Amino acid sequence: MPNFNVLLEGAWLVRDVKTEDDAIGVAISEAGKRLNQRKMDFVEVEVGQWDCPECNEPLDGVFLVASMALVALLFEIKIFNAESEEHAGRIAKSTVGKALGTIPLRVLETEKIG
Repeated sequence: MPNFNVLLEGAWLVRDVKTEDDAIGVAISEAGKRLNQRKMDFVEVEVGQWDCPECNEPLDGVFLVASMALVALLFEIKIFNAESEEHAGRIAKSTVGKALGTIPLRVLETEKIG
């Protein structure tokens, strides 16, 4: 059975922050703590980005309003011995989702490796 690299996107809510950089730092830290509690240090976490529709420059995936931020986080995980790309995505969502609790996740990319 093939192995896959799966990239998930999650929406992380951060309260009581003053800057976008603070929100990103808190979101990554909180996600890392939850993953480390389940000994999931093999999951890579980083902030998501999207392109500005006007200038096509990359923007950090954070939206800050009234000291509350929504941060787009990316979670990358290797899934071994999955039956298909869809199966690998379901395994990744289940594995990461158990550690993160109520954080909504979406499969962005699934790439066959090895």
